Amino acid sequence: MITLPRFDRSHLDGVIRLCEAEGWPSFPADPERAVRVLTAPGVTTVVAVEEGTVLGFAQLFSDGELQAFLALLAVDRDRRGAGIGRSLVTEALRLAGGARIDLLSEPDSLGFYRSFPHVERPGIRLYPTRTGSDGTDRDPAA
Repeated sequence: MITLPRFDRSHLDGVIRLCEAEGWPSFPADPERAVRVLTAPGVTTVVAVEEGTVLGFAQLFSDGELQAFLALLAVDRDRRGAGIGRSLVTEALRLAGGARIDLLSEPDSLGFYRSFPHVERPGIRLYPTRTGSDGTDRDPAA
C-alpha cells in the first residue's frame, strides 16, 4: 500500500535517489540544503512511500488560500502511469491549501499535466544571478 506522508529526514535518501535518476544535481550535491528546502516555511513536500521505499515526491509552495506553485515533482520511472504523480499533486495541494497550481513543465511531462483541468499560459523562469539567456544551461534549482 502506498502512503503519502509529509517529507521528513527519513525520506531524504529516497528523494536524493529520485533526483539523481532525473539528473537534478542540487539535492544530491548538498543533502542538508535539500532538507532545509523541502521543509522551509510555506513549503509542503509530500512523498509517496511503499514498504519503506520512496517512489516519488512533490514540493509545493503556497499562500494557503489561493495560489500554489508546483516546484518539483518526481516519480520513479518504473512506477509512472500508476497514479502516483496525480496523488502527490492532489495531496500536496490539499495539505498546503490553495485554489490553483501554477507550474513549469518539461515538454515530455505536458501530457501528464494536461490530464488535470487546466488553462495553459506561457511561462518564463528567471535566473537573476546568471549571465546569458540562451537557455543552454541545466536548471540549477532542480
